[in-house]
Amino acid sequence: MVGTALAGSALPAWADGDDATGLRINQLHLETRMGFEGDWLKGKTQHDQTGFKGQYLNLRFDGQITKGLTFSYRQRLNKNTDQTFWDATDWLHLDYKPTKHWELSAGKQVVWIGGYEYDRAPIDLYQCSEYWQHIPCYQLGFSGAYIFNPDHKLLIQMTNSPFRAWAGNNTYAFNLIWYGRVGWWESIWSTNMMEYARGKWINYIALGNKFNITDGLHAEVDLVNRASSHQTFFFRDFSVIGELSYAPHESVRTFAKYSFDQNLTHTNADLLVAQGVKMQMAAMGIEVNPIKKYREGIRLFASAGYSWGQNPPASAVWHNHEWKMDVGVKWRLDVLDAAERIVRKIKK
Repeated sequence: MVGTALAGSALPAWADGDDATGLRINQLHLETRMGFEGDWLKGKTQHDQTGFKGQYLNLRFDGQITKGLTFSYRQRLNKNTDQTFWDATDWLHLDYKPTKHWELSAGKQVVWIGGYEYDRAPIDLYQCSEYWQHIPCYQLGFSGAYIFNPDHKLLIQMTNSPFRAWAGNNTYAFNLIWYGRVGWWESIWSTNMMEYARGKWINYIALGNKFNITDGLHAEVDLVNRASSHQTFFFRDFSVIGELSYAPHESVRTFAKYSFDQNLTHTNADLLVAQGVKMQMAAMGIEVNPIKKYREGIRLFASAGYSWGQNPPASAVWHNHEWKMDVGVKWRLDVLDAAERIVRKIKK
């Protein structure tokens, strides 16, 4: 769910108000990522893609209106759009939980598609698959979830089609997703039906698997198979993404990543990985959180990826014999925590 995961801050006492069951703010974060990006295609520097860049500037705001009714809002302040401010809103939805097992949500949401690369916040990702680079993952709609227990959750959703920029309005997506955990194995599996043109559908089976080998060693393997009415065979139009991460210390995370995107069909149903694509990518990187007291406050990172294969579309992100690197810093300001500290100083 493209990055809905974001560690919540402890609720400052002053945010509770007089009624702990009423209106309150749970978290308010401002985060950004910036640094140097390099791009070399067959040994030649891609000047338009090389230089110092600010990649993300996000505002995240979560709270409670009354007991059982909450809201969540994330705005991409730097997102390029030729449409409206609303198009740069990642999500803005109300969530109602009448019981511990049922949850309803409405508003602009993440389109629920399985897989761990898709699920992680974009600001926390480096060197992503061709499939991930193109998918529009935030749409208006509604959803309902049944929570079996803390380890298993089933969710059904209807939204505007992620492909409405191509297909036009009055096109939709229907999504069924399961979040599970059994021992050291976790899953984000989905099946999806999405209109890529009015009345024409592409179907996904997206299987995200995470293996918690040790406390510091984790492996993620995603398989996304795409099929339409003219092409239903497995492994003709698909993406495989794998990542192995190791944390030798609580302040350090290293990772190695691989992706393979392929479309050997003869239809135009797949608007993300086009006909004729057969592209592989391998990458590695490191993240360092140097401030012990605020592990999520500052993150230094460096990553590099190399791609090979064929990727004919003009919109392709990865090309044959291309190197990309990314070095920089991510910082995250907990506005509530900072405000609480200011209030305490004033009171002193």
